Amino acid sequence: MEREFEPRAGSIADSHCHYDDGAFDGDRESLLDSLFAQPTSPVGLAVHAATDMRSSRFGIDTAARFENFYTSVGYHPENCDELRGRSMTSLMDDLEELLGLSDKIAAIGEVGLDYHYDGYDREFQKKLLCAQTEFAAAHSLPLIFHCRDATEDFLQILRRYRPRGVVHCFSGAPEVAEEIVSLGLYVGFTGLLTFKNAKKVKKSFEIVPIDRILLETDCPYMAPEPFRGRRCTSDMIRYTAAYGAQIKNILPQQLTDTAFENTKRLYQLEIRG
Repeated sequence: MEREFEPRAGSIADSHCHYDDGAFDGDRESLLDSLFAQPTSPVGLAVHAATDMRSSRFGIDTAARFENFYTSVGYHPENCDELRGRSMTSLMDDLEELLGLSDKIAAIGEVGLDYHYDGYDREFQKKLLCAQTEFAAAHSLPLIFHCRDATEDFLQILRRYRPRGVVHCFSGAPEVAEEIVSLGLYVGFTGLLTFKNAKKVKKSFEIVPIDRILLETDCPYMAPEPFRGRRCTSDMIRYTAAYGAQIKNILPQQLTDTAFENTKRLYQLEIRG
């Protein structure tokens, strides 16, 4: 793996990050400043993936501070238990209110299905996913999708709605990636791509067209090799890009630049890369 790749300043797009996570409590402000307020930083664009109302407000506040930082608003499926007593109408009304607070809301998300734990209410998850998908369409916004251990139900909903968006942190089989692309969606890849045992992910990356690839950290998670197990930050995408470029047989900067343009296209952003 090429580890000496130094991306051009401002050329990395982190299409999915979580800087509200507790892992950043000790140095959040200085880290955000180093990544998003310094002209020499390799990171030129980041999109915060919200998971609930608090997280959505964090994204809105942070996007107001940094020119190249954008956010989503939405409800993650893991948070369904705390939402079950409310109607879909009231939940969408809250998202509607958030949309009025910022012109830097680039997507609805992080939405999806997560069946990893038996206690999760699957029917409520599906209803919430459908409601947010319809909400996004009504506002001409793309979606940031999460799917864990729920592939068939998730694909059925994608087939029904044909939404615009990205399936983030992809870890599935190549045939699933192929269908996602055929439905017009983008596929997001994290540092998982660099893990030695991630054979399915490598094969999926190989078959996804380069114009449908987004690079992301899902930070603070999924740090690429050689930082696996440590806290991830947006600048570490350089390692994922170097590894992915070898799979695609292209230069790392070409992959980084293409992923940047793909991110702008999906989120309809008019910024320089």
